Amino acid sequence: HVQLVESGGGLVQPGGSLRLSCAVSGYSGRRFCMGWFRQNPAEERTGVAIIDSYGNLRYGDSVEGRFAISRDGPKTLSLVMNNLKSEDTGVYYCAADHGQCGVVVRFGFDYWGQGTQVTVS
Repeated sequence: HVQLVESGGGLVQPGGSLRLSCAVSGYSGRRFCMGWFRQNPAEERTGVAIIDSYGNLRYGDSVEGRFAISRDGPKTLSLVMNNLKSEDTGVYYCAADHGQCGVVVRFGFDYWGQGTQVTVS
């Protein structure tokens, strides 16, 4: 039973920083595609950053150069967010899948966390 639990959200002023963490349990196997997604009332769920088991990274255009995704050991996925902007506001979700990222981003992740709210104001 795979479980993902996000933490680290909160209220921050524009230009500030936050670090989100995703605690991963029950996940087996070496191959993975994991990522962070954002959802707010003004837009559909948007991919923020993904990482795979080969160390490949991909970022959304709006966060490139400001956000950094990393996997800190087998049980923690992190997202460091710098120079935050009001448009970064939303609920941030952690996701994981055993498949290749090129396929997973098209067809969806199998496992999702419950989300953590980030408000930039």
